[in-house]
Amino acid sequence: MSANGLEVIDHTVHTTHAWINELAERLDWTSKRSTLHLLRATLHHVRDHLLMNELAHFSAQLPLLVRGMLFEGWMPKSNPTKVRSPQEFVASIGAEMDQAQEFRGAEDIRCVFDLLNARLSAGEIKDIRSRFSSGIRGLWPAP
Repeated sequence: MSANGLEVIDHTVHTTHAWINELAERLDWTSKRSTLHLLRATLHHVRDHLLMNELAHFSAQLPLLVRGMLFEGWMPKSNPTKVRSPQEFVASIGAEMDQAQEFRGAEDIRCVFDLLNARLSAGEIKDIRSRFSSGIRGLWPAP
């Protein structure tokens, strides 16, 4: 039982820490701050490729705090971002990771995708991956 009677908040904090710890382990990074930054940046780029109904289904499987990060700064638009090359996808996330000395590019983005594969339903991952070009799907292994 939560000391404040707010179990949903305690649970999402615990779950979010578990996601961050798992991702840091996959990345072999020491900085949890950089790990969180990479998760947020990658989620934002995934978000911007999805239609609103796809985004709703995707976000429903995320922990509450991670879901909040997904929607942070979001400006709904009727047309999602059009397909970009894997190089552009990696470069755009890399531009947001300029302060993270540990960032290695596509290798680290794959770790985020591996985390999502492990934590979300295979059907949802299949739906999301289908929104990307084959090149970007190459960064995101099938579950």
